[in-house]
Amino acid sequence: MSGLDETLLDDTEATVRVRFVVNGRKVACEVAPRETLVDCLRNELELTGTHAGCEMGACGACLVQLDGRAVHSCLMYAVQADGARIDTIEGLTESGVIADLQAEFHRRNALQCGFCTPGMLVNAHELLSQVAEPNREEIRDALSGNYCRCTGYEAIVDAIDAVAKARCEGGGAT
Repeated sequence: MSGLDETLLDDTEATVRVRFVVNGRKVACEVAPRETLVDCLRNELELTGTHAGCEMGACGACLVQLDGRAVHSCLMYAVQADGARIDTIEGLTESGVIADLQAEFHRRNALQCGFCTPGMLVNAHELLSQVAEPNREEIRDALSGNYCRCTGYEAIVDAIDAVAKARCEGGGAT
């Protein structure tokens, strides 16, 4: 092997230390420069609620909040998130900020197989953080980046709509 080939091999095996605040906890990981954020969360931090679906940013199963914004963690390298605050479905659940959404998804059977549900909830949480009472068209538009094979979306839209209305009325979801 030539010296150039050995150098390339060494570069691909190198790791980089990254630090995040994940779900309110400071963490550090050693990652390959091209390791995706979803793989780091799942494999290094064992936060398996974030799913790797299409790995092209089309299905929304990998959505997490990065510094308060929903991002496709399959399209982002872990090194790009160095220093960021990341909230996964586990963190949003533990904090209770999506408890009403989760309860309404359950009540309306808007989570059949469950694979897409974490991404749907992250997206719904971001929508309701930005628009207090979105109309059904706005909800559908916000969910356009989430793919579900089971529910047909109507129950998901109904659940988000009910939570938005309940929050605006000052109560829980109905």
